[in-house]
Amino acid sequence: MLTEIERRLVSAVSRYLNGRGLAASVAVEQPKQTSFGEFALPIAFQLARELKKNPRAIATEIVETLGEIEGVAALEIAGNGYINVRLDRSAFASDETARAAGSAKSIVEHTNINPNKAAHIGHLRNAVLGSTLANMLRAGGHTVEVQNYIDNTGVQVADVVVGFHFLERKSPAEVAALARMDRFDYLCWDLYARVSSYYGENEQAKTWRGETLHAIEAGHGELADIGHIVADAIVGCHLRTMARLGITYDVLPRESEILHLKFWASAFEQLKERGAIYFENEGKNAGCWVMPASAFKDSNEEDDSKVIVRSNGTVTYVGKDIAYQMWKFGILGKDFHYRKLSAEGPWVSTSEPQEAPAPSFGRASRVFNVIDSRQSYLQDVVVAGLRALGYEEQARNSVHFSYEMVALSPRTCVELGIELSEEDKKRPYVEVSGRKGLGVKADDLIDTLIDRALVEVSSRHAGEPEDSRLEMARRIAVGALRYFMLKFTRNTVIAFDLQEALSFEGETGPYVQYACVRASGILAKAGIEARQPTREEFGRLFADEGLWQFALICARRQPTVERALESGEPSHVARYAFQLAQAFSGFYHDYSVIAEPDPERRNGLLWLTAYFREELRAALDTLGIPVPEYM
Repeated sequence: MLTEIERRLVSAVSRYLNGRGLAASVAVEQPKQTSFGEFALPIAFQLARELKKNPRAIATEIVETLGEIEGVAALEIAGNGYINVRLDRSAFASDETARAAGSAKSIVEHTNINPNKAAHIGHLRNAVLGSTLANMLRAGGHTVEVQNYIDNTGVQVADVVVGFHFLERKSPAEVAALARMDRFDYLCWDLYARVSSYYGENEQAKTWRGETLHAIEAGHGELADIGHIVADAIVGCHLRTMARLGITYDVLPRESEILHLKFWASAFEQLKERGAIYFENEGKNAGCWVMPASAFKDSNEEDDSKVIVRSNGTVTYVGKDIAYQMWKFGILGKDFHYRKLSAEGPWVSTSEPQEAPAPSFGRASRVFNVIDSRQSYLQDVVVAGLRALGYEEQARNSVHFSYEMVALSPRTCVELGIELSEEDKKRPYVEVSGRKGLGVKADDLIDTLIDRALVEVSSRHAGEPEDSRLEMARRIAVGALRYFMLKFTRNTVIAFDLQEALSFEGETGPYVQYACVRASGILAKAGIEARQPTREEFGRLFADEGLWQFALICARRQPTVERALESGEPSHVARYAFQLAQAFSGFYHDYSVIAEPDPERRNGLLWLTAYFREELRAALDTLGIPVPEYM
């Protein structure tokens, strides 16, 4: 309702501007005080300099020209030229224009964990942000494809293969048997740390890595077989971990197919033909194909040019990323073949043609790469590659959806059994590092959250079946984790804290979930389904300013999602959900819904309760947070 009225306001003012040959963006703001109305238009101030007129005079002319706007009761001039907008309260529940899925596709690539060990807490922020961004886009009417890129031929996989083959002397069959066991990703976590330590003590052992990488890229021999077994098994572990948080994918493009289907070869030819890269004959980069620094920096210095192809002929990560980004936009001239990973799972790339038809993947109009802020430089080089090839539109529509790291609060480190020095205990947060052995596996964190939530649920609902209590605990744990990851802006370092995340008070997932559970309790107790009030009944109901303000907060979900998309900040949706839950707490305290003696008003209060629950559930759906039946 609010979104549609905003569109009508913008459209009406835009017609006024166009009729006078004026160009200005029409902003719709929310007044600082509710007594000023529901919206405010500052357009007169934007036009004052161009028209050389008093803003109040311009505002007066605009108001006199606009005429009636559906859903608007009055336009008022305020101060030096603001146009305050008062809505028609009796038209509150008028239907909003339905949002059809857009034909232009957006790709969201996220998670992208190296398939060499268990997922850790840092990976969860990436996956939660990425899945929420995809949900936000869908809520805004966009067509979305979610990708999870699998680097199954990289150094990290090679190091685990080194551990199995050279240190433990295991055959592919023996590794395959281990891969069928539970928590194979945990076993590889420990082996990877062991291999990293071994490299530090045995310099010659690093030759094993090169031999293994070459074998994996070639795709032949025992080393390649073990690499294939490890990567596929760990991908399965990662998918199961993410599924616990409601995170799924449409397609898993793999590094191995980018190599075998010669994606890079196609990109390489385009880059050379268009002069985007050049062959260096001298200096430290002699024998390399490089991209000049001026392509991705405000600099004319060649010393910082980026190597795309090394002197030994191997392509760097950024080179393969350029090819992959070109495929996403459908400008590479090549495509993968695809097969289903499992009956219920995502599609995965393959190098061999398949009989079963697959959906059309890639060919997007906009691409969001969810990668941490430390990769900003490489993302800039990828965009520079597109621009140097002449793909300006694709470069503009390549979005690095960056974020800062996840650390742990010292208190949580202690609770999880991580030993800290006295100095670390005094820090605001403690950085984790899987390579150094200071890490928190994602599944361990989820298990701990579920166990603690189960204690709380069981203390309140001991009579419920065990399976039911466990499911409610799982939903609370997911809500606690996802909300904590989303309530901070993306450029904020998170210090995850178990106690804070699971608290039923404050800005937390459980607090927001509980508001939804409480609303369901009221509606269940009422025993009847409220009917939508008539226009006249809405007018009488919303003569109560408290109810009107509560209804307005409920109606701000869609505008909040749209503004969150514009700013690239899922935290706006999380904050809205919390504020909506707070508003319901006030409503619950100030109004007796079930005991209201007046039938018309009681129906209106019940309708508002149901409307609140619908909007909060939709906000939680966007955040990927499930709603428990009881807490």
